[in-house]
Amino acid sequence: MPPHILALIGAIITEVIGTSALNASAQMTRLWPSVIVILTYSLSVYLLAVAMSAMPVGVAYAIWSGLGVVLITLIGFVVFGQNLDVPAILGLGLIVAGVAVIQLFSSSNAH
Repeated sequence: MPPHILALIGAIITEVIGTSALNASAQMTRLWPSVIVILTYSLSVYLLAVAMSAMPVGVAYAIWSGLGVVLITLIGFVVFGQNLDVPAILGLGLIVAGVAVIQLFSSSNAH
């Protein structure tokens, strides 16, 4: 797998970890969850920048943010017991479909 794709995957994973910790940080008032947020967000942005060395900014950001939204929504549902209604599920499906279209059919996803 190309290094920029691995960097993008790492950026997505660390962003999702950071967002999950953000929920646990109680508005950044709990020390260790807050430290995790700062470290993982910093690493995520760095890895996103690495991915952008071989991908257009719009494509990399669309994949990073889109998959991050989907994954954190699933974590919210499974871990935090948050509800998803039909429009939310349909919207998430459209995000996944959009990322798939970019990856499968766009020649813009790599230099």
